[in-house]
Amino acid sequence: MFTPQGPTFRELAVQALSSVEHGYDLLAPKFDHTPFRTPDAFLRAVERALTGMGPFGRGLDLCCGTGAGMDVLGTVCRESVTGVDISAGMLAEARRRDRPGGPSPTWVRGDALALPFGPVFDLVVSFGAFGHFLPRELPGLFEQVHSVLRPGGRFAFPIMAPARPGSPGYWAMLGFDAAMKVRNAVWRPPFVMYYRAFRLDDVRRELTRAGFTVELHALSEFGRRDDGSPRCRMVVATRPGPAV
Repeated sequence: MFTPQGPTFRELAVQALSSVEHGYDLLAPKFDHTPFRTPDAFLRAVERALTGMGPFGRGLDLCCGTGAGMDVLGTVCRESVTGVDISAGMLAEARRRDRPGGPSPTWVRGDALALPFGPVFDLVVSFGAFGHFLPRELPGLFEQVHSVLRPGGRFAFPIMAPARPGSPGYWAMLGFDAAMKVRNAVWRPPFVMYYRAFRLDDVRRELTRAGFTVELHALSEFGRRDDGSPRCRMVVATRPGPAV
């Protein structure tokens, strides 16, 4: 996909007709050569923003994939960093990556909707994974994150402003989501991946219902839209209580 090292059209078709877990197991060896990997510009912007809020103790990368976001945690966390993902294939690739420094990572295979941890983390991050959760699953997802944070702990992730209606990006995302809905209507198991379902207003409401206080931080590196609003924000949801 877009590079000689990426998956072929046939490989993508096979992956798209699999479950989310098995599809990512198949895609894992070539995942970092696809547009689905979070770009370094987003990772570095979040890292800079979190550096100003930290340092943190223990960090968790939710739906860590091949582990690109773990480098962010390695910079801002002093005690430990953990990556959790449902795909064993993605975790296998993550273990092969060289790390620039920081605490040695721990890798855990687990479901984000049933996290196998207690309230031990000071920071949870996630990059590009929320399209794999239906809107009705957000309350359970955010409750799980709340449950693994210590009092005063933070849940941080970037979120892009929606594409302007009528723009090429708008039609591309609309077409992709429509294709996924058709695929899931006629094929089992489902492959949940909807780019337009994760909306900021819904996210803020469900985070608040889960017990978080929510702040938005503009990531100035990505500029502003014509109406003056940021093109990209970092959502920071805090579990109330004195930091441990």
